[in-house]
Amino acid sequence: MKTIVLAFLSLLFICDSAFAQQNYSKYFADEAIRYDYELVGDKENVEVIPTQIKILPHWGGQAKACIDELNLGNFNFELIDLKTGEIIFRKGFCTLFWEWQTTAEATQNRRSFYQALHFPKPLIDVKLLMHQRDESNGWRTIFVDTIRVANYFMIHETPIEYAVDTILYNGQTADKIDIVILAEGYRVSEFGKFKADSKRLSDSLFNAEPFKSYQSRFNVWAVEVPSQDSGTDVPGNRIYKNTAFNSHFYTFDSPRYLTTTDMKSVYDAIDFLPFDHIYVLVNTERYGGGGFYNFMNVCSADNERSPFVFCHEFGHGFAGLGDEYYTSSTSYESFFKKTIEPWEANLTTLVEFDSKWKNQMEATTPIPTPRDSSYLQTIGVFEGGGYEAKGIYSPAMSCWMKERKAGKFCPICTSTIEKVILSQTK
Repeated sequence: MKTIVLAFLSLLFICDSAFAQQNYSKYFADEAIRYDYELVGDKENVEVIPTQIKILPHWGGQAKACIDELNLGNFNFELIDLKTGEIIFRKGFCTLFWEWQTTAEATQNRRSFYQALHFPKPLIDVKLLMHQRDESNGWRTIFVDTIRVANYFMIHETPIEYAVDTILYNGQTADKIDIVILAEGYRVSEFGKFKADSKRLSDSLFNAEPFKSYQSRFNVWAVEVPSQDSGTDVPGNRIYKNTAFNSHFYTFDSPRYLTTTDMKSVYDAIDFLPFDHIYVLVNTERYGGGGFYNFMNVCSADNERSPFVFCHEFGHGFAGLGDEYYTSSTSYESFFKKTIEPWEANLTTLVEFDSKWKNQMEATTPIPTPRDSSYLQTIGVFEGGGYEAKGIYSPAMSCWMKERKAGKFCPICTSTIEKVILSQTK
C-alpha cells in the first residue's frame, strides 16, 4: 500500500521500553540532527569542513542503542555532554573518501567528499568529536565542534516528501531496523517497476540467513524519487544520464564499481522520514554496486547477478564485512596493511588472530588452511582476501563476500551479521 511515510510513521515512533525512553529523553528529543560536512584531503591528510546543520522531524534509531560498542568502521563520531563529559552517543561508519585515500590519485591530488552525520537532536549542549583510524588501528581525533541548543543557524525547514511504498513492515520504526531504498534512474512512469525491483531484491536478502531468521526485526521502505532519464552514467562508455543522485559506474576507474558522490541529494530525499540504512537502487542491467558501513549501499536492479550483489553490498554496509576476493583487479594500493589486524570481522593478517574467529575453529584445522576440497565446509584460515592473494586470510573457501556461487554467507559472516542485528534491536 502506497502512502507518505510522514503521515503514518510519526504514529510509530514510540519506544517500547520505559526505562530506555527515560534515559533517552534525558538527553534527546524525538527530532534528529543532520550534520553536513566535507572530508577534504589527500593520501596522508584529512580535514573536516562543516557546511550546514539541519533539524529533521524524526530520528530512526533505537533509544536503547545510542552507544555503538562494535568498534567497526574507519571512522566514528561521539557526542559528549559538555557539563559532565559523559558520552551519550557513538556510531562507527565508513566513507568513500577513505577508499579514495588508498588510490594512486590520492598521492598526487586533493579531493573533497560530501557526507553527513545523523543523530538524535540533543536537549543539551554537546561536544561533537570525529575520529579516524590511525596506523596502529587505534583512533585519532580529526575534528571537534560544539553543538549548542540555542543555535538559531540550525536549519529547521519542512522537508520535501516523496511517495513511499511499504515493502516490508514489522512494527514501530523505533523498534525495527529501517532500510530505505531510493529510486535512482527511474522515471515517474517506471515507479511500478521500481516497487517490483525493490520487493524482488529485498526478498533475496530475507531469503538468506541470518536475515531470514531475523526478518521480523526489519522494515523496508521504497522512496519514489523521480529522475529525468532512465539508467545511470557509464563514463567509460561515454554514457551520461540526468538522474536524481548522479550515480555512476567507473568509480576510481573500476568499470563495475557503482556509487554516487552526490550525497547531499541523497540526504535531501530522505529528510522527511526515519531510517537506519540507505540503499540506492539503480535502474540498469549493468553489473555493479558498492557498500559502505553505516553510510550507503548501491546496487543495479536488473542484472542476473543483482540478487547476489544486493546481499553482498549489504554485507559491507550493514555489518562492515570486508571483501574476501583476491583475483579481481581494483584501483586500491595496499588497501589493508599487513602489519596490523583488520577491523573487519571476516579478514585477518594473523597479527591478532586470537581476536577473530580462532576460537570457532577445530583444533586440528591447519593455519593457514589449504584451499582444497577437503576443507570446503571448514572454518579455517584461507590465504587470499581483501584484494590480495598473499598475507590476508579469510574464514571460508567460499562465501558471498567472495563470490556468487557460494550461495550464502559463511558461518563467520553470518554470526557477524547476527551480532549487528542484535546490537541494533536491543
